[in-house]
Amino acid sequence: MYPHLKIDLDKIEDNTRTIVGLCREHGIGVTGVTKCVCGHPEIAKAMLRGGVIAIGDSRLENLHRLQAAGVDTRYELIRLPPLTGAGEVVGAAGMSLNSELAVLEALSRAAVERGTVHEVTLMVDLGDLREGIWPDDLVPFVREALGLEGIRIGGIGANLGCFAGLVPTQENMERLVELAEEVENTLGIELARISGFNSSGLELIASGKSPPRVNHARIGEAILFGRETTHRRPWPGTFQDAFVLTAEILELKKKPSLPMGERAEDAFGKRPVFEDRGEVTRALLNVGREDVDVEGVTSCDDRLTVLGASSGYLALDVTLEEEIAVGEELSFFLSYSALLRAMTSEYVKKDLFRDDALCGDGD
Repeated sequence: MYPHLKIDLDKIEDNTRTIVGLCREHGIGVTGVTKCVCGHPEIAKAMLRGGVIAIGDSRLENLHRLQAAGVDTRYELIRLPPLTGAGEVVGAAGMSLNSELAVLEALSRAAVERGTVHEVTLMVDLGDLREGIWPDDLVPFVREALGLEGIRIGGIGANLGCFAGLVPTQENMERLVELAEEVENTLGIELARISGFNSSGLELIASGKSPPRVNHARIGEAILFGRETTHRRPWPGTFQDAFVLTAEILELKKKPSLPMGERAEDAFGKRPVFEDRGEVTRALLNVGREDVDVEGVTSCDDRLTVLGASSGYLALDVTLEEEIAVGEELSFFLSYSALLRAMTSEYVKKDLFRDDALCGDGD
């Protein structure tokens, strides 16, 4: 009746163990990132069994969800905190990424009111142009931040690859270390954490060319999908099928492959392009753009072709020699964006597996 997302927790745990093991060999601790899976508690637990040192998420709602489920770990907010939500951030996370003094001041007040100390990692922009303090401004920024009560500067970090696709290199990681040492030498402090990597850094880590002082990574996609994100290549010793979407065939008919008549924009303001494949057996499935990023959906059977989608239907060319019938389920691999939307959709049921046995139904 509903599309289902089958989640293999054992494969996620195994992937985590492989990625964490690689990082550990090079002196790097890993925070497991659950933002793509909406902070799902069982997935977080699988990451923790695999050896991550903390769980990070970009949404406070997801951190609350994990805490309510009793997931016992250190929580890290890996998106810049909202100025208006400083109290909630201090209550939900032991550490947050930061780049604005006004926000640090608000976190300071909230921490003092709670009688606690909130750790921060100060993000530096190394050229990817997402979040971060510009390198020339880092020392004066830290000097001011050091005067704030209730705040502990745990380290500095950088994010690469997510916005402009900047690749982690030996050179930009050495630059991050140089900036950390400039802060330490100028201000007489010690930075415990230099957080330079996400899933795009696996190849540099494995090469052994990363500076030893870069000692922390925030990793989600490499664990969930078993691939690095610079070229989306599968990572050795990991599974790429921990998540599989299944959907039911609602209609199955032979139809032309090209639309007939005058055409304009579709329901999403696009002008879809269709290939002339002649008459095809066309299946409509009970999943659509409301549930998943269709451009990130790939049939597990490479003989089947995704033709397009509306909000509630996915259309496939299922022309095969063997019989296929209404009511059958077809399976699909998902990209990062497709998984994110499927996890967000309340219309996609989440089936969790360990050792080939259904262990629960989420949401």
